[in-house]
Amino acid sequence: DPSLREGIREALAGGGYAIRCVPDGRRGAAMLAEEPADLIITDWTAAAGEAVESLKRLRFEHRDVKRLAVVEGGTPEAVIDALRWHVCDFLTKPFTADELRAAVSNALNGCPASGVEVVSAHPGWVELLAPGDLAAIPPLQKLLAQLDADLPPEVHEAISYAFREMLSNAVEYGCRLDPAQRVEVSYVRLRRAIVCRIKDPGAGFDPERLGHAAINNPDDDPLRHASVREEGGLRAGGFGILLTSRLVDELAFNERHNELMFVKYLS
Repeated sequence: DPSLREGIREALAGGGYAIRCVPDGRRGAAMLAEEPADLIITDWTAAAGEAVESLKRLRFEHRDVKRLAVVEGGTPEAVIDALRWHVCDFLTKPFTADELRAAVSNALNGCPASGVEVVSAHPGWVELLAPGDLAAIPPLQKLLAQLDADLPPEVHEAISYAFREMLSNAVEYGCRLDPAQRVEVSYVRLRRAIVCRIKDPGAGFDPERLGHAAINNPDDDPLRHASVREEGGLRAGGFGILLTSRLVDELAFNERHNELMFVKYLS
């Protein structure tokens, strides 16, 4: 799309980047054969099928080049396909210049989504292996937004919060922020419910000894966990399990408490 291409060029101008534009994937591959690049931004839509196939080939020919995909809103299949080919991040049309600049910066500095492995790509049954890196969570939330695009805002917001908080706990406490560790993530869309499963590789926890979580605060001291977290050098928060239990309809942990499922009913 010439107008999109020019808009991207203008948005990134002045950011200290050397920017080169080509109208299709074939010429992009030819350009890369002559001069290196750090990042490729491409249209990952049905209308840009040839460009997408070229980008997939470039993964094998230029493994060090990072990739950023632009997708149409409401196309979870395209997002899952992009993740399967280890893009650093993706942008959903329409997007702002600030969102573009942030995605480019994140891709160049860390490529947060490239460690995600797609196990099941069906939009009604998505299974992923996510790295133990908090930076990988925002791209997965973008995927969730596409999977939930047709839901009422309040339902989507409840699922999004629960997903972010429970996945953050799995990454921070189960993986110990080690990107080499993996969290199993499943999202299943049924006719009357959404079921999300998250399993981390950690030893789990004893819910009775979770002093840094708001769910165990005594009635006469509703903020006790905040001082526990401060003393332990933990990030601010601790409301995740408590609020998740109130936002979803069912929340269950396995015996070790390193695996959970939450259910949100749709009717």
